[in-house]
Amino acid sequence: MTDSFSQIRAERVELPITGMTCANCAMNIERALKRKTPGVLGASVNFASERAAIDYDSGQIDIDGLIAAIQKAGFNALAPVEDESEMADQESTARQTEIQDQTQKFLVGLVFTIPLFALSMGRDFGLLPSWSHAPWMNLLFWFLATPVQFYTGWDYYVGGFRSLANRSANMDVLVALGSSVAYGYSASLILTSSGHHVYFETSAVIITLIKLGKMLESRTKGKTGGAIRKLMGLRPKTATVIISGVETEKPVSRVRVDDQIRVRPGERIPTDGVILSGQSSVDESMLTGEPIPVDKGPGDMLVGGTINGQGLLTFQATRVGRDTALAQIIRLVQDAQGSKAPVQALADRVAAIFVPAIIGLAALTFMVWWLLADDWVMAMIRMVAVLVIACPCALGLATPTAIMAGTGKGAENGILFKNSTALELASRLTTVALDKTGTLTLGKPVVTDILTTDSKNRIDSTQVLQIAASVETGSEHPLGKAIVQEARRQGLSLSDPIRFTAFGGSGVEATLSENRHVRVGKPDWFAQTNRILDEQKKTIHDLQSQGKTVMFVETNGAVQGIIAVSDTLKPDSAEAIDQIHDMHIKTVMLTGDNRQTANAIAAQAGIDEVISEVRPDEKSQVIQSIQKTGACVAMVGDGINDAPALAQADVGIAIGTGTDVAIETADVILSSGQLTGISRAIRLSRATMKTIRQNLFWAFFYNIILIPVAAGVLYPFEFLPTMLRQLHPILAALAMAFSSISVVSNSLRLYRRKI
Repeated sequence: MTDSFSQIRAERVELPITGMTCANCAMNIERALKRKTPGVLGASVNFASERAAIDYDSGQIDIDGLIAAIQKAGFNALAPVEDESEMADQESTARQTEIQDQTQKFLVGLVFTIPLFALSMGRDFGLLPSWSHAPWMNLLFWFLATPVQFYTGWDYYVGGFRSLANRSANMDVLVALGSSVAYGYSASLILTSSGHHVYFETSAVIITLIKLGKMLESRTKGKTGGAIRKLMGLRPKTATVIISGVETEKPVSRVRVDDQIRVRPGERIPTDGVILSGQSSVDESMLTGEPIPVDKGPGDMLVGGTINGQGLLTFQATRVGRDTALAQIIRLVQDAQGSKAPVQALADRVAAIFVPAIIGLAALTFMVWWLLADDWVMAMIRMVAVLVIACPCALGLATPTAIMAGTGKGAENGILFKNSTALELASRLTTVALDKTGTLTLGKPVVTDILTTDSKNRIDSTQVLQIAASVETGSEHPLGKAIVQEARRQGLSLSDPIRFTAFGGSGVEATLSENRHVRVGKPDWFAQTNRILDEQKKTIHDLQSQGKTVMFVETNGAVQGIIAVSDTLKPDSAEAIDQIHDMHIKTVMLTGDNRQTANAIAAQAGIDEVISEVRPDEKSQVIQSIQKTGACVAMVGDGINDAPALAQADVGIAIGTGTDVAIETADVILSSGQLTGISRAIRLSRATMKTIRQNLFWAFFYNIILIPVAAGVLYPFEFLPTMLRQLHPILAALAMAFSSISVVSNSLRLYRRKI
């Protein structure tokens, strides 16, 4: 029988969501998808970015079914389209329409609320003549309050009803309940002709103020996604394609791989490609965060979205549409912004019980004040104040808005966090482990010394190089490539190796056409089968003390030469290590090189600890042993052999110029390829976590302090201001309206922070 799990066709889609008003709305959508929608494997909804990431079985449900499930829960979702720029336009249009709707409803509320509030307050303070106490005045108040209640505030009724239908409660329930109590009580007084004071201005001002807050929140919250929109704006709409020698302008969405494209000075490069002709300097700051243009010529790679300088370039498209580097960066940032950081778990747990708890507290407040003061009106005012001052929105926005701003700031500086967990963990790092070749060093070693050990001079240094290079043609190791490159530079003819074998971290062996069995590798590898002479040991020591890597060349069991290879430090390695030390983080270098060479390189870079002679398969074990000491470890690498260690580390950091395997495995990508990006990533992580802690503190502090004030706990303290002792629902609504804005605004400060 076929295992049912093997039949699951798991796919993932991200859908923009509209209509959410607080974090509880996001949880309602998650609940509706996970519990009530067959075929959904997992769902995560981000209130701040207003996007849903859904894993689903395409054999059970399609995207239309997912959208229908979201609509059934009371919200709207946009269907994805193939062209990402078109999708961005649709999403932007939907968001703008929502903001316009919020603005229109607020303005209508304002038009009716201002005269209602002015007349009501004027009457209460005796500023109006006796006609203001006529019975028809209350009817006018009712007339002015009704459009506010049922037009400006209609969204809260709809949202609250849908929330309750999903067996949960959100902010809409609090607003609708609080304003309806004041409105309904006032309407009942008119209908019963009781002649008591009405509170239509309270319900109207509550709704209008909260609508103002939601409108400003929508506008401000949109700025946290500015990095994504900025990246999307880098893609040109059209490209000049050469067809049969004729230039033709085509939409970028219609450009195909292998098309020849011409880019004039000052134009943005439309797709990824390789230059066929022309010379220019290209501004790649959008990719690397570095402002200095890069010189480009035939054979060099171009990245879509970068800006051509002064030259005319013709290039061949290699990656288009969703496959371009820019599109992948956008997806990485979107995934990171949509993911939930571990620190958000507390806020989610609180938000899940927040609204029911507030409703219970409001009911308790009403009962206590009714029993203590024997004043139904005072009890009602207190209850309404508690309902409208509670703000689950601030809790829901505290973490995701900071994550969005932090990952967006990183993308602008060539630092790509794949998920928010990596962003959080990077702030806790105590140790940074770095690979040597290609990470600390340029990864482009060159042959510096070729020595013969044949005392009878039957072989010279040129022949030593020729033999070694012939074997190394089968190797992918940077040191082997350096030997081959030097041989070709000297114009030597090379033989094809037979039965080539690589011994990871030690050396290689093969048979050449002359029936010679050749081995090239580390001296220690040869020491297992050959006796290393004293003069050879001295030569090895002298070369290694200069930071050079030494390799023996053996033919048919006899060592015939020594080749030394040197790989220089990257220009920014020492500076990068200094910056890491400034943050009180320990540095460790992992390398398969011998101890002397490793120590020489580490001394130049300023590394704290060196772990040398480590085979590629042992790097992850070293990381694990460091973690067992209680350290939070980052691994920085660029090669295929670094992938296991990158995966083992708490935070894997890949150099953007490295291999695809390393980049795929890592949690953070430094697209600029510069090591100084490590410290910038850590500083950004720490700044983001500090912002999150500030947001959560103020969100919790706001609710913990002001909800009891609204309930009247300060009423007995007569020395306090009346505003605090008798917090009016209007003041409560004003405080609630701006609590979320303060959280979002604090997150936006990350964009201005220097890293």
